[in-house]
Amino acid sequence: MKSLKLIALAVVGAFAIPAAASAADAPAAFKICLTCHTIEVGKNKVGPSLFGIVGRPSATAPGFKYSDAMSKINVTWDEATLTKYLPAPMAMVPGTKMTFPGLKKPEEVAQVIEYLKTLKSGAFPGLATTPRSVRTAASSRPDPPP
Repeated sequence: MKSLKLIALAVVGAFAIPAAASAADAPAAFKICLTCHTIEVGKNKVGPSLFGIVGRPSATAPGFKYSDAMSKINVTWDEATLTKYLPAPMAMVPGTKMTFPGLKKPEEVAQVIEYLKTLKSGAFPGLATTPRSVRTAASSRPDPPP
């Protein structure tokens, strides 16, 4: 019986989906982002949640009111776009509400983008990979206890 349990655990473990990165896993350069953003699905602060940002169209985080400027840029937040945006957000999107001056060191930009790539729906069992599915799944789950 014990060997059956071990086999079952091994099979389940082989198909386990890795957990998403936490804020503690973030590079030092990302810590400033947490002043205005969260990495939780559907939880916005002054800025939108950054969960699932890589691959998401601009101005589409659920429940967040974007500036007109951000609503009009019509980009997808991929590595190339983030590489341009993170060093100078206000230059790329004049009129944005985001007043952060940007990350000036290319290595910090690269580290932040690599971290943002880990914040995706595939990291959580039961969530699909599209932003719409993430919004639906997240809104139907209760908040965890404090």
